Amino acid sequence: MLPAWLSHVDGPVLRATEAPSVGALRGELLRQWGSSEVWRLSYGLRSVIVKRGTDSQSGEGTAYERFVIPLGLPAPELIHAEDGMLVLADVGRVTLEQEPSAEGFLAAAELVAEIRSRVVSGPSGFPPERVKELADRIDRISFDVGPLTEALAALHRDAPLAVVHGDFVPKNLVSDGTRWTAVDWPLTYVAPYLSDLYTLVRDATALGHDRGPIVAHYVETAGADPFLVDRQLLAGGACFCLLALDFVVAEGRRTIPESGTWIAPLLAELEDLMDQLS
Repeated sequence: MLPAWLSHVDGPVLRATEAPSVGALRGELLRQWGSSEVWRLSYGLRSVIVKRGTDSQSGEGTAYERFVIPLGLPAPELIHAEDGMLVLADVGRVTLEQEPSAEGFLAAAELVAEIRSRVVSGPSGFPPERVKELADRIDRISFDVGPLTEALAALHRDAPLAVVHGDFVPKNLVSDGTRWTAVDWPLTYVAPYLSDLYTLVRDATALGHDRGPIVAHYVETAGADPFLVDRQLLAGGACFCLLALDFVVAEGRRTIPESGTWIAPLLAELEDLMDQLS
């Protein structure tokens, strides 16, 4: 079985895999949501990843042009991009979700440090005024979000802008057995906080790993101020929750029907982070 839309990118796929024809390709569906479809296409030992994204997932080609390629970020090589469809190098068959080892989470913390080491310029993708804008749009928040607005204003003064992957979770961290790579970059933007490290630690602790060594490894690798990192984690976590809630309310319930069940836990998580920021 092959993707129905393969004809739009079959030329780059055949060149990359050296397959004699489309019929010679083997297809493996890796992920299929309402707004994203991901396949591995292979011929012999050669393989590529092809993706089609709509809605919030349609901007990955732009993210590659703006951030990934010019900054040399640890992402799969972009072979071809066209109308929301991408052909990418295959960087491995094992994700951190499939094999959630302590070593893998430490390696992922190093990836965050590498991504954040790239010098970027503004404007910020999440200025302080965006907190109220998102809270009003979500229209389900009954607690004060002022502490996050204040925390973000302080971070924009005290910390540099850096690239935020935007969906830095185990399913998007891939290994070929030698190195780890971050995949799925359509939500990328710049901000002064650490939402990527927050989501990494969030999933690690849910799987029974200790938070401390992961954060400490990031601090050591990045040469960061641990007190500033604590503030960046809290603000980053709160911003992650706001963006996730906005996605579910505006799009997720249509493209991922089960995402409606995420709203209550995300609101509780956001309120807890607001309390810690107060």
